Amino acid sequence: MQKKNSNTSARSRVLVLVDESNVGSSVRTVGRGLDWIKLRDFLAGPNTGRELIEMVVYAGLPPAMPIWQEERDKKNKFMQWLRSNGFMVVTKDGSPAEEGRYKANVDVMMAIDALELSVEMQPDVVILVTGDTDFAYLAIKLRRRGIRVEVASVSQNLGNILRSAANEVIDLAQLFRTFEMIQEPAPARAMPPRQNQQERRPQPQRPPNQQQPQQQRRPRRAFPRRQSVTDR
Repeated sequence: MQKKNSNTSARSRVLVLVDESNVGSSVRTVGRGLDWIKLRDFLAGPNTGRELIEMVVYAGLPPAMPIWQEERDKKNKFMQWLRSNGFMVVTKDGSPAEEGRYKANVDVMMAIDALELSVEMQPDVVILVTGDTDFAYLAIKLRRRGIRVEVASVSQNLGNILRSAANEVIDLAQLFRTFEMIQEPAPARAMPPRQNQQERRPQPQRPPNQQQPQQQRRPRRAFPRRQSVTDR
């Protein structure tokens, strides 16, 4: 029988659950793009001494409507990229909201999955990548099961209730500063007014009380009167 490696058996099994909308808005506030591979390695990569069970990303999709189709296709393409790079992805279709926006709240799905997956996968640690205080009670429920709960977010965007409900808080601000800056599109340059092919010559300035000389009318050319039938 092969002897197990003592170092391997001591590694904590980690389940990471990500609120995509929340962490995405947090990283954009510092003008950076989110590097998902770096985020995964930072939380439970080989250098952390932990064993990653799954990293599940919960994301809302634009409504399945023609007005949102282009943005929906772009989001689905990104979700496929996540799946192809080893992430587990859970999506929810959004519904139209006011002012041309949409809402797709994934909090309930994420909370239910956290409880179910903790039973099925038996993780030692659950990392909630969010700053939403709605997950505070979820953190307490997981801790009651003997699971260590860590919350990963930017400190300034982390609610105090969620902070106090977790075993530990992981500040992502330092990691975010290593991500690439978002390239803002250059502002459109104002085009100069279109000029006519023939440039207009400047008109001479006249004194205020001086009237413009009237043009002389040419004498009307006399045409022979058209004879009627009775004149003939």
